[in-house]
Amino acid sequence: MSLRLLAVSGSLRAASSNSRAIEALARLAPAGVEVEIYRGIGELPFFNLDLDGETPPAAVRHWRERVGAHDGLIICSPEYAHGVAGAMKNALDWLVPSLEFPEKPVALVNASPGARFAQAHMRETLTVMSARMVDEACLAIPLQGRNLTVEQMVADPEVAGLLGAVIAALARAIDSDAEAGAG
Repeated sequence: MSLRLLAVSGSLRAASSNSRAIEALARLAPAGVEVEIYRGIGELPFFNLDLDGETPPAAVRHWRERVGAHDGLIICSPEYAHGVAGAMKNALDWLVPSLEFPEKPVALVNASPGARFAQAHMRETLTVMSARMVDEACLAIPLQGRNLTVEQMVADPEVAGLLGAVIAALARAIDSDAEAGAG
């Protein structure tokens, strides 16, 4: 079975370690696992239910479509002021009224192990949204202050091992769900 995962960075910064971690993660995907990187969270309008009528904005429709087309979601987002980055929270808010998200398996990658508040907030938000949190796929990757390139992350045994573990744990959870549903 081929798995399709959608990976998103909650940072809009061009030189973000979160975005580089997502890029490295995609490169480390084993055979049978496709990781698509979603790059459009900065294009989403501010969440406003008045805009979510019969025809939501194109960026919202695209975001929801991408989430719905994948078997699982990997989020790597920074912490700002002890909370979830605004762009990431906005993207999650647009998924609340959607039909594509409930029970979606989710992995959280933390590029700064000291950033615990945002992870707790994001986990709470995702749980309320009916995400299927895959605890084994929620890991801290020690990137803070290292300024590694994508290539260096892929070549670093510790970083590559942790990113690979995220993919493997999420894939196992999705496969387990598929087997349980088939039985």
